[in-house]
Amino acid sequence: MRVRSILAILLTFMTISLQAQQALTADPTPDKTNPATMESFQLPSHGALLNALIYIASGAGPHPTVLLLHGFPGNERNLDLAQTLRRAGYNVLYFNYRGSWGSPGDFSFTHCIEDTQAAIAYLHNPANAAKFRTDPNHLILMGHSMGGMVASIVASQEPPDTPVKAIALISAANMGGFALPAEGHLVPAAITPIAAHLAAEGMAPLAGCTPESLARELILNATAWDIPSLAPKLARTPSSSSPPTTASPNPSSNSPKNSPPSTIPKSPASTSPPTTPGPTTASPSRPPSSPSSNPPLAPKCCQPPIAPNS
Repeated sequence: MRVRSILAILLTFMTISLQAQQALTADPTPDKTNPATMESFQLPSHGALLNALIYIASGAGPHPTVLLLHGFPGNERNLDLAQTLRRAGYNVLYFNYRGSWGSPGDFSFTHCIEDTQAAIAYLHNPANAAKFRTDPNHLILMGHSMGGMVASIVASQEPPDTPVKAIALISAANMGGFALPAEGHLVPAAITPIAAHLAAEGMAPLAGCTPESLARELILNATAWDIPSLAPKLARTPSSSSPPTTASPNPSSNSPKNSPPSTIPKSPASTSPPTTPGPTTASPSRPPSSPSSNPPLAPKCCQPPIAPNS
């Protein structure tokens, strides 16, 4: 049984890879009745209407659909990948989280997670699936940099009957892991270095937040958002990832074009029913944890966990 599962996963990613390679060199057969197109719309999430667009593949469908999640603050959109995926027969949904790039509301990492969950619910709705020719039961999360962290968290919280059939991480930024050494220490010595790294990425496209508020949020949720810690819950979801982000003086060195994905087989443990995920996020306004016997720690790091200008 395990061998069949692994073979099925490998076949899935081999098929996607082959389709993507063919899409780079050949146009799909034109369908005059259902041509390839793009539509912009507003994606509802927790009372806000987010800026969104969807690339719709040629043909009547229904098409498997990729949710393409951008990084922090979102300068790199990876819409070249969206075009290639559409040529390969996939729909691609791209949106801006609350408080980013003109979408209303306040930006926070928690809101990024909630907005992605709202996008899954939106695509799973039969009326929206029919409108965009999507397969509501075949969704794929694809996240770049911070978007990789968001994809991992969301996939780990999905129920067993989730429509999310796979995730793909492109230079995923393990921002929760970056804050782990400071977890439980909401003091300036811990907050300031993380906030400085976030500020260096550029906060202009983000509203309703500060580098310090985002740093506190990472510290409060460090363990829950640490990607390696999510691995047991992700074992039931076929995954593909490119090498994790490392700081570099040349932003192009972190480009997904220089990081070919590698397939990760499903863990044998995925045959057991997953446990129901509990709450994994905390509000930045949560009071500091009780004093520890250890002195406050500043993060033991020298480089940001985020690709420059991602």
